[in-house]
Amino acid sequence: MSQKPTRDSASDGLPDRLCDSVSSDFNKPDFRELDLGSPVSPLRTRPGGLAAAAVTTSSSSASSAGSVSGRVGPNSATRRPDSGRSTHSGDLSGSSESSPKAAAIRNPRPSQTRSDSGTTQPLIYSGQSSSATSPAINVLPAGNILPPGRVLKTGMATSRSTRTDVLGSGTGTYGHGSIMRGTGSSVSAAKPSSSGGAGGSPGHISGSPATVGSPSRGGSSGDLLMKKAISSSDSEEVKRIGNEMYKKGNFVDALRLYDRAIVLSPRNAACRGNRAAALMGLKRIGEAIKECEEALRLDPNYGRAHQRLASLFIRMGQVESASNHLRFLGNQSDPTESQKVQAIDAHLNKCTDARKRGDWRTVLKEVDAAIACGADFSPHLVLCKVEALVKLNKLDDARITLSEVPIVEPFPASCSQNRFSGMICEAYTYFVKSQIEMALGRFEGAVTAAEKASQRDPRNNEVSMLVNSVTLVARARTRGNELYKSERYTEACSAYEEGLRLDPSNAVLYCNRAACWFKLGMWEHTIEDCNQALHIQPKYTKPLLRRAASYRKLEKWADAVRDYEALRRELPDDKEVAESLFHAQVALRKSRGEEVSNMKFGGEVEEVSSLEQFRAAVSLPGVSVVHFLKASDSRCKEISPFVDTLCTRYPSVNFFQVDIDKCPEITSAENVRVVPTFKIHKNGIRAKEIICPNREVLEYSVRHYNSLSL
Repeated sequence: MSQKPTRDSASDGLPDRLCDSVSSDFNKPDFRELDLGSPVSPLRTRPGGLAAAAVTTSSSSASSAGSVSGRVGPNSATRRPDSGRSTHSGDLSGSSESSPKAAAIRNPRPSQTRSDSGTTQPLIYSGQSSSATSPAINVLPAGNILPPGRVLKTGMATSRSTRTDVLGSGTGTYGHGSIMRGTGSSVSAAKPSSSGGAGGSPGHISGSPATVGSPSRGGSSGDLLMKKAISSSDSEEVKRIGNEMYKKGNFVDALRLYDRAIVLSPRNAACRGNRAAALMGLKRIGEAIKECEEALRLDPNYGRAHQRLASLFIRMGQVESASNHLRFLGNQSDPTESQKVQAIDAHLNKCTDARKRGDWRTVLKEVDAAIACGADFSPHLVLCKVEALVKLNKLDDARITLSEVPIVEPFPASCSQNRFSGMICEAYTYFVKSQIEMALGRFEGAVTAAEKASQRDPRNNEVSMLVNSVTLVARARTRGNELYKSERYTEACSAYEEGLRLDPSNAVLYCNRAACWFKLGMWEHTIEDCNQALHIQPKYTKPLLRRAASYRKLEKWADAVRDYEALRRELPDDKEVAESLFHAQVALRKSRGEEVSNMKFGGEVEEVSSLEQFRAAVSLPGVSVVHFLKASDSRCKEISPFVDTLCTRYPSVNFFQVDIDKCPEITSAENVRVVPTFKIHKNGIRAKEIICPNREVLEYSVRHYNSLSL
């Protein structure tokens, strides 16, 4: 079980973003630096209730000539209990919470009922009622109007009917509406006017009873509905419209309307529950938990809030808190949720055992299994994964995983004393942070985080040991740095060695000690410590630079060139590294007996203005790249600055340029017709010609032929 601490300065290093997806059975409203010098410099690293009662009431016709009237016997109303112990009016509910319900449950008026969607659906308008609910599908009530001479009795199927009756226009009258033979086009139900007459859009009867939608709205219906809801003083109406917004997936507007409903009815637990559902849709898990807990404060027997909290705590890996809410629900709880709790708890126990043994690969396996079982929004499970990666010296993976830690704010107060692997959750957050700070060479940050972990869980032995260890290691490193500055290199080596005895996987201490060995002229020892540091952090540039310099001292030119080339890939624009690489390459060629007298360190593109100069340039030893250009050509203008960059990146390569307008003799001799054209020569022999290359192709070719020349 895990916990995310509240924000403070020490937690700034943790990522400030949520997981990609938030889905839950209850997530719906209630219907549902590189410093190349001394070791003193810091390391620089690159979530039912009431189903609608289907009640059919009588309707009659009093004024339509030739109309046939009758009545329909009432269907028995059915009521589905909420899965919780308390049912709230307007509670968005349903067994699967797949669609929003009515914002309020009202006693239906005569000839009126409530549909599954929670809205009052008009069938035929008379002077006395605003709406009537359709009977069962494909069944017409007695008295429905049919073609002349035909009357369907109650319960008769209407599948043979092929003509439609449309309310709202025509010559025949029925009640206060009119009837015409329609063409089958679907029209929304008419909304009666205040005088009782039919108004608005016409309703539609198509053989079977009409399926009636919500009242039609002109213009932007969503905007009009929002304005109506915001200006309303009826909390139930506001909540109902909020449910419609939620059903459409518009969680932002739904949240606004639930906020308005809460202002109008602050002690309505269902409003709080619906607000929690909208927050879950917006992936604001901490706030959703807070709203559910507030709903339970208003009504401790509110079953839907218990359901949502159980689901939310499962996702957070808080199995103890989830179990408490599932126990309250008893037999009404979802068995799937109970199974998730059991599975996650089993994986957490295995993870704890593996941590105690130091079996970090098993820790990774069990963490992934717990997440797959449903704990997909647990900060502390992800932090446990970070810890395991640090212990396995996979710092790059640890940094990436750290950015994926979910944020739960505010963290539930009910979970403040929950534990993860025997440690109070908040303390574990700082415990892991201290370890990664130490691994990255941020010693002061490691000490600060460890001390905060101790403040949250002062009696935990594991935390106490960490505080002692990081404090001593940081002290040894500080002492070593001071001795290095004083040029007391042997004593500095001893200080760094003391820190390594406490933290044998600290790449920074190995690198710092390597610097001392280098100053003492003990280059083999320098290489050994650099190898150790690079084994722990393969992309740590400082030890790579010191190892390359040591190889130069030992005249191991091939090894030096290899390390400098690796540095160039990491630091492509560092001129000092480029020059060191050039000199190592020259020395390597010289050691092989090659001609190196005309080799020079690059840095700029040399312009060629005569045929003789051109022939001399391409005859130079090594690789020569000639750029044929035209000053007015836009493509040449675009790629020329990149050629200047390649001069710095590949200092042992000779770069030249020829303006075809200024040097027609060279242009004719080389048969250049299109610019930009690049010709690569190796030891006086043309190796490749490239016409209008992009940057990637050009650099690949330069790098390829440069490597072949070494």
